[in-house]
Amino acid sequence: MKNAVIGNNKQKANLIVLGAVPRLLYLLQQESSSTELKTECAVVLGSLAMGTENNVKSLLDCHIIPALLQGLLSPDLKFIEACLRCLRTIFTSPVTPEELLYTDATVIPHLMALLSRSRYTQEYICQIFSHCCKGPDHQTILFNHGAVQNIAHLLTSLSYKVRMQALKCFSVLAFENPQVSMTLVNVLVDGELLPQIFVKMLQRDKPIEMQLTSSLYALHQAFAFTEKQIINLTTFQTLPCLVRMCSKERLLEERVEGAETLAYLIEPDVELQRIASITDHLIAMLADYFKYPSSVSAITDIKRLDHDLKHAHELRQAAFKLYASLGANDEDIRKKIIETENMMDRIVTGLSESSVKVRLAAVRCLHSLSRSVQQLRTSFQDHAVWKPLMKVLQNAPDEILVVASSMLCNLLLEFSPSKEPILESGAVELLCGLTQSENPALRVNGIWALMNMAFQAEQKIKADILRSLSTEQLFRLLSDSDLNVLMKTLGLLRNLLSTRPHIDKIMSTHGKQIMQAVTLILEGEHNIEVKEQTLCILANIADGTTAKELIMTNDDILQKIKYYMGHSHVKLQLAAMFCISNLIWNEEEGSQERQDKLRDMGIVDILHKLSQSPDSNLCDKAKTALQQYLA
Repeated sequence: MKNAVIGNNKQKANLIVLGAVPRLLYLLQQESSSTELKTECAVVLGSLAMGTENNVKSLLDCHIIPALLQGLLSPDLKFIEACLRCLRTIFTSPVTPEELLYTDATVIPHLMALLSRSRYTQEYICQIFSHCCKGPDHQTILFNHGAVQNIAHLLTSLSYKVRMQALKCFSVLAFENPQVSMTLVNVLVDGELLPQIFVKMLQRDKPIEMQLTSSLYALHQAFAFTEKQIINLTTFQTLPCLVRMCSKERLLEERVEGAETLAYLIEPDVELQRIASITDHLIAMLADYFKYPSSVSAITDIKRLDHDLKHAHELRQAAFKLYASLGANDEDIRKKIIETENMMDRIVTGLSESSVKVRLAAVRCLHSLSRSVQQLRTSFQDHAVWKPLMKVLQNAPDEILVVASSMLCNLLLEFSPSKEPILESGAVELLCGLTQSENPALRVNGIWALMNMAFQAEQKIKADILRSLSTEQLFRLLSDSDLNVLMKTLGLLRNLLSTRPHIDKIMSTHGKQIMQAVTLILEGEHNIEVKEQTLCILANIADGTTAKELIMTNDDILQKIKYYMGHSHVKLQLAAMFCISNLIWNEEEGSQERQDKLRDMGIVDILHKLSQSPDSNLCDKAKTALQQYLA
């Protein structure tokens, strides 16, 4: 059986269909089976697991993992190694849930104990750990069971494979985890500190895989270094190593990992983005990632074509990710990216790819480039980017929707030429739909895009927004638990209530509800920014011709404005002052009656007090308001 299935997926599938797996597992677990027989069973199962993902699913359905873990209790090393090899193959498959390693609390300590048995147990166990360590909970379990102490000495193993797997293990253990990182920095191996060991591994004479993993480890350890150490390591060793990995001479797998790691490294740092963009012509080098599979390989070598096809998606995804990080902040870098051969066409094509990961990376890349005012006005218009983007927004998974809707916010800014055609293609309904999402990020983006759309818009667009959104939904958003949603909804309301005819029109139809919402927010437990925005909305209403009567006939609101004029926070005093100025402005009809009513409320006394304010802005506004009374 073993000889029949090696390297032959068809034979593997046949054996599984014929019911070989339960029989092999039965023999593996029988006490009467000899150790040699058990070992052979584990080897055949391992070979079956090497096949397709469906094979692994069949093995999991037969409860192979508990049987193999039980096998690890055997005293026989050869059998243990065969069980571990099979477990390694199963756990590294994307269809295997990592949690299966942690269901029995005795498994991790037993694996730690087996680390000392042979170089094979070391290699396989480290590989299992690095694949099954996903997130802080897993890191904590491994850390608490002594992973650092047990694995550290393997970094100086004579076996390259063991060193590599140990290094990968540390990389995932330290990922975004200060507790592990701080411990690792002080660990000694053969009299040398761990950071010194992996800096040696970064040297150019070491295999590229080792350099890369050391780079990753360095990044994930960043918590534990001084700033100068991080800057030197990153700029002079990690970054150049990763850029070298993106070059044509490297294996496709290495180029993918190099670009993805570099994208992660430079994402938060403008200076690193600039350095990377001018290192080894990186921007031009990445254009080559889109040329797989090449037509030449198709003719000469079927195996090579298969390999290229397999990695083509990954290459495009990695290139888009890295372009997105490179162009995150710098206008010149964005310009260089867009001017790279056929770049905009490639991104637009990427938006409709079958692979979700490539689509997501393409949208991210486009979002990054859409932060440029100039590109929004030129390249984005020339390539009508809004069309495929609207298509993406129709039925995409949430992770793509969040980035795509974020980008739509940029395309709807008032200076963007795409704003008109987007409006005509039914964006209002789409965005109003997003505001009802369970996902707070989508609610924020939906309302943010509507806010941008309403800015200096004509009455018809504002009416469309209000009709599609509905007042019920608008007020639901004003009581949203997410602060960003609330702030953007207030921003939308403020933009809707601008220019007098629009203010009067909207307040004549929705005045009662809007005044209720304003009252609720000013009475609620909200921060300064929220209350400032709300007072600014009141100031806009006070600027209307007929709308200001809704404030003047509402004593509750007038008392609130008076209260905020005397507030301890200058921002709120200024916003309240704007309301008063708009209400008492002399040149407008009925100003005398409004001035008298506000004088009776004690507003003039407050204005005199504020005209002595140490804040020059507040002082000037109070003096200007008092002049309205004197005129």
